[in-house]
Amino acid sequence: MSPQPQNPQTKYPAPPFPQEGIEVPGTEKEMHPKADHGEQHYQGTGKLEGRKAIITGGDSGIGRAVAIAFAREGADVLISYGYHTEERDALETADWVKKAGRQAILVQGDVSREAHCKEIVATATREFGQIDILVNNAAFQMSHKTLQEIPSEEWDRTFAVNIHSMFYLCKAAEPFMKPGSVIINTASVNSYHPNAILLPYAATKGAIQNFTANLAQIMLEQEKGIRVNAVAPGPVWTPLIPSTMPDPANFGSDSPMKRPAQPAEIAPAYVFLASEESSYIAGATIAITGGKIAI
Repeated sequence: MSPQPQNPQTKYPAPPFPQEGIEVPGTEKEMHPKADHGEQHYQGTGKLEGRKAIITGGDSGIGRAVAIAFAREGADVLISYGYHTEERDALETADWVKKAGRQAILVQGDVSREAHCKEIVATATREFGQIDILVNNAAFQMSHKTLQEIPSEEWDRTFAVNIHSMFYLCKAAEPFMKPGSVIINTASVNSYHPNAILLPYAATKGAIQNFTANLAQIMLEQEKGIRVNAVAPGPVWTPLIPSTMPDPANFGSDSPMKRPAQPAEIAPAYVFLASEESSYIAGATIAITGGKIAI
């Protein structure tokens, strides 16, 4: 039975939240209220049966929700997560994938390094025998009020994690992706409406959207049969928020929805783009912004 329609503005908690700032990069257990990744309610229908997926930043937040949804749709999942991430989050995500009856592989490391991106792909091909879905979701951000506050090293790291890794992983994975495979990149509402306190992050998200559109054309012009698309979320309640944003207690209050999205509300777009239902969609970005216009 399908769930009954709900008022989207009141479906999930709205600020102010009892959330205080936490240390970077944050963990799921420190979230108040707890984030919803679809653990208790996402129901798959076999849309990705037999597929093999790589998800970077798959330990928490949007990545965890996508891993759960993919597994319940029938996909095995490699969960890539960073050195600075608490291993407990990654293990919990892997446990949800296994509870869905699918294989979960954990790979820890720094996706800003090309050698590690090659190792992710090598591990997936060794364990799965193929790569059908690549989700480039890992991201780094910090907030600053002025240009002078931004360390040059932080600027470099933001681009290395958010956009360089995307290039490394796509290049490494392409030879192992057959026609019908898909690449899905995580962009952001910042691609359209850059937040003044997120200059490096917003700049990478604009680059991601351009990279997505360009790579999609390359893949189709070369008749690779690989579709490339992006998802651009608005404010989403993840550990990244209380660990990097000022005033996390009121995060999302300026959205037309008057609240942030939950990761569970973002994951279905990834399922759609990974499935055969979106076979004519390439070079597109699905904006999930809670009503904020993305044009």
